[in-house]
Amino acid sequence: MNGGRKIRVLVVEDSPVVQQLLAHVIGADPRLEVAGIASSGEQALRMVESVKPDVVSLDIRLPGIDGFAVTTRLMREHPVPIVVVASDVHDLDIPMRALQAGALAVVEKPGSMARADYQTVARHLCTQLTIMSQVKVIRQRGRPREDGVPAAAPPPRPAAPPPEAANRGYRALGLVASTGGPAALVKVLKGLPTTFPLPVFVVQHIGAPFVAGFASWLGSVCPLPVVLAQHNTPCRPGHVYVAPGDTHLAADPGAMRLVDGDMVCGQRPSGDVLFTSMASAFGAAGIGVLLTGMGEDGARGLVDMHRAGAYTIAEHASTAVIHSMPGTAVRLGGVSEELPVDKVAARLLELVSTVKEAS
Repeated sequence: MNGGRKIRVLVVEDSPVVQQLLAHVIGADPRLEVAGIASSGEQALRMVESVKPDVVSLDIRLPGIDGFAVTTRLMREHPVPIVVVASDVHDLDIPMRALQAGALAVVEKPGSMARADYQTVARHLCTQLTIMSQVKVIRQRGRPREDGVPAAAPPPRPAAPPPEAANRGYRALGLVASTGGPAALVKVLKGLPTTFPLPVFVVQHIGAPFVAGFASWLGSVCPLPVVLAQHNTPCRPGHVYVAPGDTHLAADPGAMRLVDGDMVCGQRPSGDVLFTSMASAFGAAGIGVLLTGMGEDGARGLVDMHRAGAYTIAEHASTAVIHSMPGTAVRLGGVSEELPVDKVAARLLELVSTVKEAS
């Protein structure tokens, strides 16, 4: 918040009953206030320009244009942080498409006050609205920031990896992401063919009820098969294993473990836990990629991998929705190189290729 000013939330929801519930939840939080309520996507598009909210709470099933179309339009015309509020935690096609289009987070709708976990779900919604309101979103397609903050400097042209890093006999790839991660993960995984020779471990910070749907959605838009990781299950090359909700994922040679334990960097699953386990299990034969995200999770684990000789990549600030996680890894000296997200897949293929160019 600026100078104690409350964060202004535009609620986009077509149900009058849920409108009242969300207005109550948001109004009860001292950090937030309802700036307006829109009953349709068309009304939301009009109100964003006049109300100028700090963050939008967006339902995904709306009369007329849906949440995906609203997100796309807003990110092109009036960029604003968008939190998707979903009532159905199993059907994630639209909210995941909205995240891919530029929404920052997806959270569960509080529902009735009578439900046992109402307070927990309500607090999580308000916390996500508060956090995401601070994100400086940018126009899509490389347009300037609407808030006047200059865009990150473009990265230098990626150089070829050093000879000792290529064709090393890598054995596993780890990907960690938070805010903005679903879209970033799609960009990376879409660039990997079905013949990709490594198992891929993924930690994405997302609400536990949404993880199974997220993994299913990711598998529907990427070439590689995607499943939820299971305890003591062998891992196969060319398969993607997503950490389940509220459980740490650790990698061992040939298998994976699910680990109960305290949150690390405020997260469970934690990227630090995954990367640190990969440092121990694979040493220089591991590859770690830390993508967009708020906070520092994954940064110290990436340092552990780097110290073990692994090849480590951090997403460059020019493409990261939030550069905090990869930026911390860079600051701590745990990164072999920084790359924009659209260059990561090509680098991974270079690293694992067994075909050397003729000299």
